[in-house]
Amino acid sequence: MATSFLDQLGSFFNGANGPQSGPSYQAMFKFSNLHPRVQGHLSKVYAVLAFATLAAAVGSYTYLAIGISGFLTQIGAIGCMLALAWTPNTPANLSKRLGCLGGFAFCQGAAIGPLISVALQLSPAALVTAFAATAAVFVSFSLSALVTKRRSFMYLGGYLASAMMAMLVLRLSGWIFGASALAYSVELYGGLLVFSAYILYDTQLIVERASAGEMDFTQHALLLFTDLFAVFVRILIIMLKRSEEDKRRERARERKRS
Repeated sequence: MATSFLDQLGSFFNGANGPQSGPSYQAMFKFSNLHPRVQGHLSKVYAVLAFATLAAAVGSYTYLAIGISGFLTQIGAIGCMLALAWTPNTPANLSKRLGCLGGFAFCQGAAIGPLISVALQLSPAALVTAFAATAAVFVSFSLSALVTKRRSFMYLGGYLASAMMAMLVLRLSGWIFGASALAYSVELYGGLLVFSAYILYDTQLIVERASAGEMDFTQHALLLFTDLFAVFVRILIIMLKRSEEDKRRERARERKRS
């Protein structure tokens, strides 16, 4: 059943450039400053991104239902990502590559299942707010990257790579010497800023690669999914921290009244 679904999805994308009648899903992504071929590519990228996001949601639900998470999902995510990278980007392999991406997203969703479970127990409203805030960040930053001058955000690549390296060093230092509250906050809020900026950078990078003839929309969707996923996790943690602080202050007020 899953294979049949992936085959149908692959046929949908393979046939997207053929003759069409009636409304096209590509009509949602029309930007006059982009070549029509690039616009069509972007529409495929965002459609596959939606598929990956749905797979991640299914993964989180699977954790809540049967408790699959931990080391197994991490190994699965790495395996699926390597399989996607090693599978040639050909029409014949499209269903397989979509399956690899879906598997990666599923494992990532299951990996944050414990965080989703905590959110549902402590503050379901924080989970809804995190979804809405992530969508707002992604849409606004993506549109900014698409409507501004081409390559205007490409200079961010070096700065973002340096920031990622600095956060990696910070995390390794925390593991070795013990993490401080300040270091945790820097990694949390700094990571949110960095991955939000990556949405700008990766969107324009995809446009440039598509303009140069690289039409691997599955791999490009993986880039954006990684950014989207990282932003969501950090926003959710921030929302949960604020919710817990609000509850702590409310308990303090109740103790003073009594």
